[in-house]
This record gives sequence, C-alpha cells and structure tokens, in this order.
Amino acid sequence: MIEILRIGQDAVSETQGILRMDRRAFAVTLEPPDSGEHPCIPAGTYLCKRVDSPKFGKGVWEITDVPGRDHILFHKGNRTEDTLGCVLVGEKFVGETIGESKEGYDEFMAKTAGLSEFWLSIIDVDKYLPTT
Repeated sequence: MIEILRIGQDAVSETQGILRMDRRAFAVTLEPPDSGEHPCIPAGTYLCKRVDSPKFGKGVWEITDVPGRDHILFHKGNRTEDTLGCVLVGEKFVGETIGESKEGYDEFMAKTAGLSEFWLSIIDVDKYLPTT
C-alpha cells in the first residue's frame, strides 16, 4: 500500500502531503487546494495503473476512478501551477512549493518499478491535528 498523508492544506494555494510506502515516508507531495477548477483529489482509496502520457512519457502512474476526473497522474513539478489536479512529487517543502522534484519523482518510480498497479490511500491527517 502506498499512502499520501496530507499534513497541510491552504484553501487558496496548496495541499501538502507525505508519500509513504510500507509505512515508511520517502517523499513529499504537492497538490492544488481543495477548491478551484482543478482541486486536490478527494481523500479515499484508488487503484493506480501504469499509462503512457504524451506529456510525461511512458509508464507513468495514473490514479484511476477519481470522481468526476480522469488523467490524474503522479509527475514532476515544483508549484501548483505545474499541475491541473495531478500529484507532484519532491524531496522537501520550500514554502508553498516543493524542491528536488526530479529526485523525489525518480525515487518514487524506482520504488514502484516492479509493479504494474498499486492501491493508493489518501488520508487527510491535518483534519485531526489541533489548530492554533
């Protein structure tokens, strides 16, 4: 099981997450906020399958059965402007962006290299954290 633990969400700018495999964190994620034309993916469990993308190449991961959406991919990028609702992968948070996206994405692809599909669980843990 691969998980995105959402740890921060700003209604205007971004949704931050931690990417885990077998309960071990290895990268960070960035998605659009939970509003707008291309919002973040609703929390839930999704089947991910390999697809060929004209823009992002062969064998990229698509998150399937997202309600009302299609072609939701994992890919490289640093800002929410780099995505139309897809999940960006990086190595660290840098303010409202992520850094070292190529390295984080390459690590994600290496960890999933032997898979043809996997289940992804997206969990909004920030909803359970105290607000200040």
